[in-house]
Amino acid sequence: MNHSSSDNQPTTPPSTAGNTPTRPHPRDPLHGVTLESIINQLVQRHGWSEMARRIPIRCFQFNPTTKSSLIFLRKTPWARKKVEDWYIGEL
Repeated sequence: MNHSSSDNQPTTPPSTAGNTPTRPHPRDPLHGVTLESIINQLVQRHGWSEMARRIPIRCFQFNPTTKSSLIFLRKTPWARKKVEDWYIGEL
């Protein structure tokens, strides 16, 4: 009798994550939005100088980069909340 590993195993459809645009979550406007995307959109709309003026943190003020901002904001909940709240306020 030949039993392959796929016998009696339920099949699941392939994941579509990343293939279709994310729909907003009904209660969370940040659902599916990455911190990197938030930073990039704010930089594109306002520039680093306005970001540093509104949220005076070193990663926005001195030699600002997306990478340095991500590192700092991921470690600093109060600063991340300010950035996320600003982003939500503009939706």
